[in-house]
Amino acid sequence: VLLGVGGLVVAVVVVVVMAVRGFLVPEDFEGRGEGSVVVVVPVGVSAGEIGDVLVREGVVASRGAFVQVVEERGKAGTLRPGSYRLRKRMAAAQALDLMLESRSRVRKRVTLPEGLRASETVARLAKGSGVPEAELRALAAAPGGLGLPSYAGGAVEGFLFPATYDIEPKTTATDLMRALVRRFKRAAASVGLEEGAARVRLTPRQVVVVASIVQAEGGSEADYPKIARVVYNRLASGAKLEMDSTVMYGLGKHGIVASHAEIKRDTPYNTYLHRGLPPGPIANPGEAALRAALYPAKGDWYWFVTVDPERRITKFTDKESEFVKFREELHARLRRH
Repeated sequence: VLLGVGGLVVAVVVVVVMAVRGFLVPEDFEGRGEGSVVVVVPVGVSAGEIGDVLVREGVVASRGAFVQVVEERGKAGTLRPGSYRLRKRMAAAQALDLMLESRSRVRKRVTLPEGLRASETVARLAKGSGVPEAELRALAAAPGGLGLPSYAGGAVEGFLFPATYDIEPKTTATDLMRALVRRFKRAAASVGLEEGAARVRLTPRQVVVVASIVQAEGGSEADYPKIARVVYNRLASGAKLEMDSTVMYGLGKHGIVASHAEIKRDTPYNTYLHRGLPPGPIANPGEAALRAALYPAKGDWYWFVTVDPERRITKFTDKESEFVKFREELHARLRRH
C-alpha cells in the first residue's frame, strides 16, 4: 500500500512539475528550422499576437516562447509590420533574429522622383510593384477613397508624393495610392502648407499649383525660391505667367521649350493665353518645391531661363533685354546638343 501511495505521489509530483515547467519554460523548437514560409505581420499587433501568427504558420512552437525571447532582448518596439520569409520549426530566438534582419523582408521598392505627372507616377508604380496599372489608373480617375486633402479638388495630380516606397506582397492598388497621399499630407504638415498659404495670399491648392510649376521648370533646388518669386512677381503685376511647362502639360507633351505653334494652342493650362495660375497642378512637387512656394526668395526678378538644363543652371533678371539674351543662350545650347 505504501509503495502504491508513494508511486502515486511521485506521479502527481511529476505531472505538477511538468505543468509548472511548461508554464515557466514554454515549448520551443530547436535549431534554425527548415523549408520556407512567408509570414505576414499585420499593423499594430503585439509581440504575443505576432507569436500567434508564427505558431499558426508552423514557425515557432508556442506563443510563450516567442514572447519570452522578445521580452528578454527588449525588442518589442523594433518588430515592424510586413511580410517575412522565415522557416518552419524554428527556435523562437532564431525566428526573432531572422525577423530583425532586413534580408528576411519580402518587399519591392519603388522610387518616385520629384516632378512626375500623375500618369507617369501610376506607370512607374505599376512597373515597380507588380500592382496592375489598370487598377491604379482607375483609382487615379476616381480617387474618392484615397483620403485626399479637402483642397485637392478631387484630383490626384500634385498630391501623389515623390518618395521611396516599400511594397509588401499583399499590397493592393488602394493601399499603394493611399500611401502616396498620406506621404503628401506629412510633407504638407512639415512645411505648414495650410497655415502658410495665407501668407502668400493663396489657397493651399494654389500653393501646390505654384510648387508644381517650380518643380517642373527645372533648375537646381537652390533656385526654387527664386522661381517662386518670379511667379509671384508676375501674378502681382497682373501679367501672364508665360510658363512653357504649363503649355506642355496642357498639350500632354514634355519639353522645356514650347514652340510658337504650341504657345498658340488654347488649353486651360496655356499661361501665354490665360492670366493667373493654371487650374491645377502640373506635376507632383517634392517638399523643397512646396517650401519654396511658401517661402519665396526676395527679389525683383520677372524672368528666368534655365540656360543649361543638363547642369541645371538658371539665370534670373528683371530686364527683358537680358531675358532675350538668356533665351538665345538656351536655344544655342539646344541646337548644339
